[in-house]
Amino acid sequence: MPLTLTAGRDDGDRRLDRILRKALPGFPLSALHRLLRKGRVLVNGKAARGEDRVAEGSVITVSGLPQTETRASAPEVSAEAPGLQSGKLDILREEPGLLVLNKPAGLAVHGPGSLDEMVRSYLAGTLPPSLSFKPGPLHRLDRPTSGVIVFSLNLEGARFFSAMLREGRIKKQYLAIADGTLAKAGIWEDGLVRDADAKKTAPLAASAAKGGAGNGKQALTGVTPLAVSADGTHSLLLAEIFTGRTHQIRAQAAARGHPLSGDKKYGGSRQNGGFFLHAWKIEIPPQGSGSPYGVTAPLPRRFRRKIEELFPGFNEQ
Repeated sequence: MPLTLTAGRDDGDRRLDRILRKALPGFPLSALHRLLRKGRVLVNGKAARGEDRVAEGSVITVSGLPQTETRASAPEVSAEAPGLQSGKLDILREEPGLLVLNKPAGLAVHGPGSLDEMVRSYLAGTLPPSLSFKPGPLHRLDRPTSGVIVFSLNLEGARFFSAMLREGRIKKQYLAIADGTLAKAGIWEDGLVRDADAKKTAPLAASAAKGGAGNGKQALTGVTPLAVSADGTHSLLLAEIFTGRTHQIRAQAAARGHPLSGDKKYGGSRQNGGFFLHAWKIEIPPQGSGSPYGVTAPLPRRFRRKIEELFPGFNEQ
């Protein structure tokens, strides 16, 4: 039986093959192109090519699919997703096409039981139907890291945010507690390489790392010390990242002899509950006229208590 799909607003002006790849994620790409070549894919009753652009409201008919593929696959939400248990998202701000959240430490962004599943559960039934677009996170945060993260609500919002990231117009600041005394502000610049097996990031040798040379990816982080503990064993840092490499702050801090406190992977001192890294603030340009706006995520209770213990009198505001 042929599969009939209707293109939604976020499918408009997208290539037919890309829409079908999203709508039929379990169907092999080679088999999809074979159906297109044989004229088994129709748009508004006419045979279509993969590169054809599809208008909103167009009816797509696909014949020749196996019985198991006769309907578009919708993303499943795990019954174990935290959002289904508590129903609580910490929403900081909602803009056209964007949802800004405060992610708790210990919650993964992707996968079963993740923040992604919580968001999809929260948004279920509220977004216009789409074959090719699904809401999702627009940047990364490690599972142990807390703080600001932005999700897309539509294709326009996703494209806008991604373009602003590429142009360096989105400002992201983190608060971190590091081992030792770091008293001088500066720019950390390294070429970082990723060990996929060890799931660890490290700088290249200094001679090769300058400007991200060699096989490393350039990493730039501006660091400002905010406070040092009375015994000099810990420093509170404000870090602004100008690039978005995996484990960027963690790897660069460790390379300078100041691993994040509690970050065992990178040689940090032992701390109950893991390391202290919080995506504190993000600044986003307006999508039209207006001024950039900033969104701040309050510190988690554990992080705040550690600051009170090590740096009494410090105020995050």
